[in-house]
Amino acid sequence: MDSTVSSTPSTLPSPSARPATSPSAGTARPAPRGGEPLALVVGASRGLGLLCAEQLIQHGHRVVLSSRSQESLEAARAQLLAEHPEATVDIAPCDVSDRHAVTALVEGVERDLGPIEVLLTVAGIIQVGPAQAMTLEHFDQAVGTMLMGPVNVTMQVLPHMRQRGRGRIGTVTSVGGKVAPPHLLPYSTAKFGAVGFSEGLTAELAGTGVTATTIVPGLMRTGSHDAALFTGDAAREFAWFGPSASLPLLSMDAERAAERMVHGVLEGHTHVMLTPVTQVGSRVHGLAPSFTTRLMGLVNRVLPGAEAVDPLGPGTTVEGRVARQGLRGRARRVVDALTTLGDRAGESTNERTAR
Repeated sequence: MDSTVSSTPSTLPSPSARPATSPSAGTARPAPRGGEPLALVVGASRGLGLLCAEQLIQHGHRVVLSSRSQESLEAARAQLLAEHPEATVDIAPCDVSDRHAVTALVEGVERDLGPIEVLLTVAGIIQVGPAQAMTLEHFDQAVGTMLMGPVNVTMQVLPHMRQRGRGRIGTVTSVGGKVAPPHLLPYSTAKFGAVGFSEGLTAELAGTGVTATTIVPGLMRTGSHDAALFTGDAAREFAWFGPSASLPLLSMDAERAAERMVHGVLEGHTHVMLTPVTQVGSRVHGLAPSFTTRLMGLVNRVLPGAEAVDPLGPGTTVEGRVARQGLRGRARRVVDALTTLGDRAGESTNERTAR
């Protein structure tokens, strides 16, 4: 990697703020970096996406971080440069559910920075609550971000990669796209679609020099429980989800997961399956789908039920950091203790400060 210190890396203008065919006035074209392949990481301002961007830097890539929030991207870039001052980190705000914005994003990166050699889509939204509390807007948000987001970005990047005869595409799906857990219905709906898209893309790209990797993680300790959205009885929903995303036996260290994910994408593997729960759950569901579906039904019976729906009003959602405040006394102390590892992870992955 070029060892030149980049203390003032470039920021690509927001795609919605400029035409797709020309840079905005006063935007300087960044100086080329010799020998650094370019990676675009979507959903990179916090959590797993931020850790994957760091792994790509360690593999010698120049990275472009993209997410909806300019402020969060700037915080993520500052964090990466503090830890890797030799790196080149660019940021480009974009809502991946907005097809026109995605077109401008990809065209701008390819024009101003160079060819995208690696695309990694990690953008996600977690909505937790019973199906009765979910609205069509919840499904629109989940599908727009986690299914159409990867589709929008990939279909813009793919023609360039195919023309060059090389490229690596990684799509982060979920065990929730293999086995549908209760109280995560919009999430699973989108993730099942993302699995189908990525696996189908792998077959379509055979022999082209471009590879597509389907990444299937389970729960990751990133601090995402504080940024997740809760509906129904938000406090009680947080009480089961927060510990599940934090305890070692149920969740995986996110740094180790990011290392395996990036390695698999760069090596062109068809799948990266993370955590024993993911591997066992996927295989059992493939062999005995009726069994796993009934098992999920039993799990649903111990979660907050229909009578607890929407105490804050129909369709209301709150972030995990707010839902946690609804717990009182011993319940709060127990949940705080069980989420300690996840809370610590959130401090280091921008989850607890990003919005």
